[in-house]
Amino acid sequence: MKATNPKQPSIFASLIAITRRDLLLALRRPGDILNPLFFFAMVCTLFPLAVGPGAEQLTLSGPGVLWVAALLATLLSLNSLFMSDHEDGSLDQLLVSPQPLPILALGKMIAHWLTTGLPLVLISPLLAMTYRMPVDVIGVLMLTLLLGTVCLSLLGSIGAALTVGLHRGTALLSLLILPLAMPVLLLGASTVSLAADSELYATGIWALGAYAVLALSLAPYATAAALRISNE
Repeated sequence: MKATNPKQPSIFASLIAITRRDLLLALRRPGDILNPLFFFAMVCTLFPLAVGPGAEQLTLSGPGVLWVAALLATLLSLNSLFMSDHEDGSLDQLLVSPQPLPILALGKMIAHWLTTGLPLVLISPLLAMTYRMPVDVIGVLMLTLLLGTVCLSLLGSIGAALTVGLHRGTALLSLLILPLAMPVLLLGASTVSLAADSELYATGIWALGAYAVLALSLAPYATAAALRISNE
């Protein structure tokens, strides 16, 4: 009688499993979640203390400061995306897994966004109040940060895969990701500024959405290729 192999999980089940695994690991290391949040909050709250409480100055600089702080906070957390897997050997298991590597990489990107990007979006209204932003502008800020942090997690995973295991990889990671992240920063900050000036801002939202779709389509495959290159 011929032995039967156990049924392999579906691609969707594998995506859910790797995302759930990374979320559980992140909850066991709360510093990985709290450090970017504290950095984001510190930068956003210290800036008004430095420039003064003038309403015009805060309104003018608020969108740019919030977006730069969100970008830097996301970069701060990217170095650990594949580092723990590299150190404990899990990365080798992912590379030889029968499941498509781009799908497994996408699961790790989703977990990274849920533990880094989403918390930044959720606390942004509290920090936006220090810049005297109206409620409707805060809504635009949250939407741009939602799309922008998705882009940053997707694009950042490529750099994290290329620099995994490298000594002082954080500095190299920033140099690799910043050119790709600059359009996201410019679109996000300018869109919020247009909303604050009561001008048309829908084009910026659509552009960020298109950038997110493009990153979602290409980043998993680029990350998978980068992981294989780094492992050689």
